[in-house]
Amino acid sequence: MTSAIPAHIETYVEILGEELAIEFFLRFGGSEQYFSKSPKHSMMLELTGLEKLTMLTERLGCGHVRVPIPKPWIAGCLYFRGASQAEIARRLHVDQRTVGRWFAKGTNRDQFCLLL
Repeated sequence: MTSAIPAHIETYVEILGEELAIEFFLRFGGSEQYFSKSPKHSMMLELTGLEKLTMLTERLGCGHVRVPIPKPWIAGCLYFRGASQAEIARRLHVDQRTVGRWFAKGTNRDQFCLLL
């Protein structure tokens, strides 16, 4: 069973899977990354591997792409895995009260991430 994934990150999660997508967002979120048809040396390539990076490039298109920072979604996934609000706040570099507000807005914390 899967929950709704925000549309702006759906491609990333579909191709990379939840765990790798979270790591991808934490490393590259908020920055503009260059997606090449034939990547040779890049931090993205080191993280994802050639096959998954090629699939991302095919879906997102070649060129510069601003990688989103889906912190509320990541927070929900981490919570579902058993992380405390304090731990989530530290990992996402936000105030613990911010994490609490994200969870208060959602009626069901499981809706933030894919259910395993």
